[in-house]
Amino acid sequence: MVELRVHGVSGAEPSVVLGSASARQVAGDDRGGFYRPDGPGRDAPDGLTLEAYRWGDLPSDTVARTISMVLLLPFMLSNAAAWMRPTGERAAGVTVLSRLLALNLTLVYVVSIAGVALDLLAWRCLGATPCRAPFDTLFGLDDRHVGQRLAVLALLPIAAVGLLRLLGTRRRRLSGSPLWAVEPLVERLRAIHVAAALGVLDLLLLTARRAGGATVGTNLLLASTAAVLVACVGLLAVPGLIDRAATARTATVTARATAVAAAALTVATLVVVVGDGRGWPASGGLPGYGGIAGGTLFGQMALLVLLSALVLGRRGRARGRRALPGGAGAAVIAAIAVGLAGALASGLVYQSGVLLGGYRGDGGPPLPYRWTVLAFFLHVDAAVLLGVVLTLLSRRRRRRSAATITTRDFPAPPPGATVRLRQVTKAVARARFTEWLGLLAGTYALLALIGLATSLLGQFGREPDELAWRVLGLPAGVVGMGLAGGTYLVAAVALALLSGGLFAYRTAWFRRHVGILWDLGTFWPRAAHPFAPPSYADRAVPESADRIGHLAERHAGVLLCGHSHGSALLALAVLRLPPAARRRVALLTYGSPLDRLYARLFPAYLDDRTLRQVGERVGWRWVNLWRDTDPVGGWIFAAHRPGDPSPDPTDPAGRVDRRLRDPDGLLPAPGERRPPPLRGHHPGESDPAFRAVVRDLVGRLRGADAE
Repeated sequence: MVELRVHGVSGAEPSVVLGSASARQVAGDDRGGFYRPDGPGRDAPDGLTLEAYRWGDLPSDTVARTISMVLLLPFMLSNAAAWMRPTGERAAGVTVLSRLLALNLTLVYVVSIAGVALDLLAWRCLGATPCRAPFDTLFGLDDRHVGQRLAVLALLPIAAVGLLRLLGTRRRRLSGSPLWAVEPLVERLRAIHVAAALGVLDLLLLTARRAGGATVGTNLLLASTAAVLVACVGLLAVPGLIDRAATARTATVTARATAVAAAALTVATLVVVVGDGRGWPASGGLPGYGGIAGGTLFGQMALLVLLSALVLGRRGRARGRRALPGGAGAAVIAAIAVGLAGALASGLVYQSGVLLGGYRGDGGPPLPYRWTVLAFFLHVDAAVLLGVVLTLLSRRRRRRSAATITTRDFPAPPPGATVRLRQVTKAVARARFTEWLGLLAGTYALLALIGLATSLLGQFGREPDELAWRVLGLPAGVVGMGLAGGTYLVAAVALALLSGGLFAYRTAWFRRHVGILWDLGTFWPRAAHPFAPPSYADRAVPESADRIGHLAERHAGVLLCGHSHGSALLALAVLRLPPAARRRVALLTYGSPLDRLYARLFPAYLDDRTLRQVGERVGWRWVNLWRDTDPVGGWIFAAHRPGDPSPDPTDPAGRVDRRLRDPDGLLPAPGERRPPPLRGHHPGESDPAFRAVVRDLVGRLRGADAE
């Protein structure tokens, strides 16, 4: 028999997972492979053949790619939000709004780069407000016509769009058939996003040109550009249009035609801008840029509020620990994506202007970006305050619940164990904060109203200083401090993302604590944003399923042991196994977030029905180990705490979960100086309780094989 271990997002080395001094690779490659112990003591304590699947490098790829994708973190989050859709009639609406929000993030990305290239460099630095050297001449462009400057520097946002498309088309090497057949959908989304990105760039150039006097040519190009943008929105706004098999071919042709039309319009726009010899209007900034930038920023906040209202406005039936309606995670993750996108876009424009000196004498960067930076500062402050308040308010209830649990576990603590019992109670109380994340997340999503309010104020042209003085009586310096704090905060976030992309790839410790978001976000394929990182599950799940099938053919049985996120990979792999392989497979999950987190965040894909299907596929040869001190993992079907009612004996799901008391005792064992450790979320494959479950499942496998 084979014991196949799959690690979680910590990305542990194979030798650590196997508990061996060294390991040798028996299948796969250097980024994702299967390993066995090397040297003496190759087998598990129970005589099993040990093997480990290491997938930790699949989400990272190369350092350069990881860092570039970290900078596009909002795209990844907006894509994950689409997978968090609820079930029922709201699902289609959440999918549509998630895709429109993802499209808007692409527009914000392009408009911010155009703000640096067109508004700051081409218009201000080389014309209206000379910047610091050498940007006041920039390769001799200061002597060129305004239209020529704009056309040349428009190549920067065009190159940025090309870079996005290049990153989005790089695929990972798959093993077997892919988990989700979404590549045709990604192609349609890619064409739509490229068309919209070029369309908004054309809109910026044509609006500026039209400010100097409209012509038939500019009006026709503006109308055509508007038609392209409407077509992009329409393709995403009709529920199921780009998903249904009946309309997929039509949607593909339409998306490609829209992208080709957008590219042709961009060429025509550049020709018109360069060839039109008329004068340009005199203004401090690119005409129309502030309004278009404000419109894109306002659009993302409006879409976020609509998405939050759709998800949070109707409370669904709660099951077990789920107090919020299904799909609430979509609003939260979308809010984080929007906040990051607006902050990074505003920070790029703001800091570039400060660095180049292009905003001297005209009040600073475009008004929408000033409001966005201020909103980000207020949003972060409010979120931190909310987290602190909720932590303090929940502390008493969490500690009371934790005390009940530890009292049942240790009803008669020995003398001298008071301090250790208090430490255990605190650990359980900290772990139970996960149960409050739903309330925290739902309240956090409501903070999107701050961004909507500031976007509205920016649309109406109200200056932050003026409004603070007239409404709140605050001096101008207070708003200036908020803007300065916001810009420093945005710079710190950008630096943290860059550092995170580097250290999450090179440093195991950093990856274990920070890389969790990256691993979970890149697990889901690109169903909303085509420029999000590609899904590693398209390789990890089929690859592990193929390996399990291969082992089941050659051995008497395969015991699948999945820790943390590895339990999700194995659960999906089990659903792909052929009937012949299922009869020789058992499943052991530990520290598993399948129900505690994933069923809440992804109710349309990992609900109770799907989890029961996993159990049925393995003949209910499934045991899930969990601890009350674990802040991530938990029970899947029943808690089985001391004093809990007994589950229905006719329901096999009630026998899946087994609770491990943590720690084993409060005082050191004879001959030991330290008490048993708190395991929390740590795997513990060598623990006696873990090995006992292994022997139990191996016995079930042998019994099934005998039948």
